[in-house]
Amino acid sequence: MFSNNEQEEKELEALRLIDQAETLSDKGNGEEAINTYEKAAQIYIDIGSYIKIDEIFIRISEIIAQFKNNIQRIYRLKSIIRKTEELKIFEISAKLLIQLGNVAFKMHDWETAGESYESASEYLFKSDPEEYFNLSAILLLKAGQTFERSRIKKDLGKRLILKAVMKINRFDESYQIDEKRALTLLTMKEYEPAAKKFHEIANNFRKALNNLDELIDEEESKNTLLNARARFIHFVAEYQTIATLCLRASENREYNAKIKELGQDSINLFQNSINLQKQYMYSKEPSNFDKEMIYRITFDTMLLSILQEMLGTKQFDPLEFLLKNGEEHESLMKKLKKTPYYKISNRIKKVGVRESLEKLLKIHLGHLEEIKNILISFFS
Repeated sequence: MFSNNEQEEKELEALRLIDQAETLSDKGNGEEAINTYEKAAQIYIDIGSYIKIDEIFIRISEIIAQFKNNIQRIYRLKSIIRKTEELKIFEISAKLLIQLGNVAFKMHDWETAGESYESASEYLFKSDPEEYFNLSAILLLKAGQTFERSRIKKDLGKRLILKAVMKINRFDESYQIDEKRALTLLTMKEYEPAAKKFHEIANNFRKALNNLDELIDEEESKNTLLNARARFIHFVAEYQTIATLCLRASENREYNAKIKELGQDSINLFQNSINLQKQYMYSKEPSNFDKEMIYRITFDTMLLSILQEMLGTKQFDPLEFLLKNGEEHESLMKKLKKTPYYKISNRIKKVGVRESLEKLLKIHLGHLEEIKNILISFFS
C-alpha cells in the first residue's frame, strides 16, 4: 500500500509519462510512444487505478492502428492483449482482439482472425452478458465465417456458425437441456411428452432457419448461407422425424394424422436439405469435398427411405433423388456410394427396412442413435 503522498507522486509521474507519450506519438514515434504509455499503465496497475488503465490501453490501440506495417501491428497488439488478459480487463481485451482480427483478416490470416473474433466474443460475454449479448453472438458468427475460409479450421467454422445462430436465437443453452429431457422421457416410455419435446426442439431450429437471411449476407457469404441453411433444415427434419417415431411408438391411433403430417413435412425438408447440399458440393473441387457433408447428405437419404417405409408411401426413389444431375461429378458420386448410409438406403430399396435392421444396428445413427432400439422395435 502507498501513503497518500506516495500515491500522488505516482499519479503525477504517470501523467508526465502520458504527456511524453503523446508528444512522441505526434512526432510519429509510435513504438516509443507505446513503450512510454506502458510505463504509465504499470504505475496505475501498482496503485490500483484501473479506470486509467482502460484509457491508456485504448490510446495504445489507437496508435497501433496507425502503423503501416501489418506484421508489426499484429505483434504489438498481441503483446498488449497478453497484458490486458493477465489483468482480466475483458472489455479492453475484446476491443483489442477485434482490431487484431480485422488486421489479420486483411492479411488473409484466417486462423489468427478467427481466433481473435472468437476470443473477443467470449471476453465480451464474460464482461457483461446482457449488454454485449448481441455483439458477442455476431462476433462468434464472424469467427465461424472466417474459419470457413481456412483449410485447417473450416470444420470448426461450421460448428461456430451453428452455435452463433443458436445463440442469437437464444436457445443455445436450452437446446442440450431440452434434448436430455426428451431422451429421459423416451427411456421412461413417455412417448407423447417425448414427441412434444422433440417437436419443440425442431421448432427452435425452424425459427433460427427463418432468421438466417437477416444474419448472413448472401452476396458476401453465399456458400456460408447455403451450408448453414442446409444444416438447419437437416436439424428441423431430423428432430421432427424423431418426434414422428415417438408418436408411432405410442401406438395411439389418435396420432395417425399428426404422424402423416410431420412425416410428410420431414420428407419435404430432407429433399430441400439434400438439394442445397448438392448445390454446395457441386461448386467445390473434388479435392475439397466435405466428408462431414458427404455423410450428412447420405444420412438424410437413409432417413427418407425409412420415413417412406414408416408412412407406407413410395413417392420417389431416395437414391435416384440423391444422384440426380450428378453425372458431371463422378468423383463425388463415388464418395457418396461408399458411405454406410448409402449402403443401408440401397439395402432398404432392395429388401425393405425389416430386412435391413441388422445392418442398422451396426452403424451410428447420429441423434437417432439414442432411439435406435425404438426404431428397431417398431419395424421388427
